Amino acid sequence: MSIASPHLGSSSGWTDARLLYALEEVVEKELNRHLKVTKDWMPHEYVPFSDARNFPGFFEDGEAWEKGQSKVTEVGRIALVVNLLTEDNLPSYHHEIATLFGREGAWGTWVHRWTAEEGRHGIVMRDYLLASRAVDPDKLEQFRMAHMSEGFESDNRHSMLHSIAYVAFQELATRISHRNTGHQSGDPVCDRMLARIATDENLHMVFYRNLLKAAFELAPDLTMQAVRDVVVNFRMPGHGIPGFERAAAQMAIGEVYNMRIHHDDVLQPVIRYLKVMEIDGLGPEGVKAQEELGLFLGGLDAEASKFDEKLAARKARMAARAAG
Repeated sequence: MSIASPHLGSSSGWTDARLLYALEEVVEKELNRHLKVTKDWMPHEYVPFSDARNFPGFFEDGEAWEKGQSKVTEVGRIALVVNLLTEDNLPSYHHEIATLFGREGAWGTWVHRWTAEEGRHGIVMRDYLLASRAVDPDKLEQFRMAHMSEGFESDNRHSMLHSIAYVAFQELATRISHRNTGHQSGDPVCDRMLARIATDENLHMVFYRNLLKAAFELAPDLTMQAVRDVVVNFRMPGHGIPGFERAAAQMAIGEVYNMRIHHDDVLQPVIRYLKVMEIDGLGPEGVKAQEELGLFLGGLDAEASKFDEKLAARKARMAARAAG
């Protein structure tokens, strides 16, 4: 890929407002494509309501929650709470992107449509968790209140290009996290529900990935710098959840989401699709960002290999204990 015009490729003339205007046609095209391929679905159809029963409180027949009531594995329960609490902050996410992208035209239509689709995810996950008694409902609500009371501020709210780059990776990360949680949950009903959510997240990733591709064609140097910054400093939006670090460590060991998954299944697919490391015609700052991105990915791959070795050794020890 090479830039079509030195003016378009230069960094000096671009502001968020100009980029919003320049990308509007691409947003409309991608929005129309998205609406053609997406399928509406009913959250209540994925919830085992026949398993539900009353909790203590106002109901005399209420039954207190106990861990043994859950069909879900330990790592599945931890990941479900993290994933749901992440979805719960949707009001803050909507505020962030509505402020950045606006509420008018194709941008505004996408913002509202995306919010409506994401809203289904929180609905179906919470209904499933409560009906199936997969998690402690009191702790879940306490965590929700604590997490939402903190609000959410994106690390990339200062720049539209950084925000587009972030969500291109983050939507894929969310898809992978949901899908792997389903696989590790031990409950086919949970797996089916999260597969449906993951399908939505994948379509959201495609929207933003294609928008990022158009940004590279318009402002390659600035977009390369944004991708470099986002990849190097990437954090999941749920990092503010109470006990997130411990939960993330358990999810890493449980192979829901870890460095190897992040490198192989999140970063590399987007970077390969956009041919980020093959883009030419860059100015000095763009070339520097591209080189630094390559170095970081190489380092992350090496760190992921060390994690793989530790995880394999851990599995071997556990297998030996079980056999003994």
